[in-house]
Formats: sequence, structure tokens, C-alpha cells
Amino acid sequence: MSLKSFVNNKQEWDSFLEYIEVAISKVHKRLEQSTAVEDLYRAQGEIYALKRLKSMRDEVNGPK
Repeated sequence: MSLKSFVNNKQEWDSFLEYIEVAISKVHKRLEQSTAVEDLYRAQGEIYALKRLKSMRDEVNGPK
């Protein structure tokens, strides 16, 4: 399966976005409970990476 067919398959893409949202929620919880600076930076990086995955469809399909 190609990446383009994955991001353009509505059912698969919607399921993937749900997974990403759950993962972001888990990292937010961990971020709220963390006190170590390294953990805070790591959690912020994870959230950034997960949010970038949400824009993958636009990157794969290119400009409209």
C-alpha cells in the first residue's frame, strides 16, 4: 500500500487521526504530571511530532 492511497482512504485516515488524538492526550497527561525538565522537553517534542503526522495528508497530496 502506498502512502498516497493510505492518506486518501477516508476510513483508514480517520482511524489514524483518532489514534493520533489519543496519543496526544496521553502525552498531555504525562506532561502535566512531569516535573523533570528533560521529560517536559521530550513530551513537547512528541506532541509536535504527532501533530505533524496529522498534516501528512496535505504534504503527500501537495498544494491544491
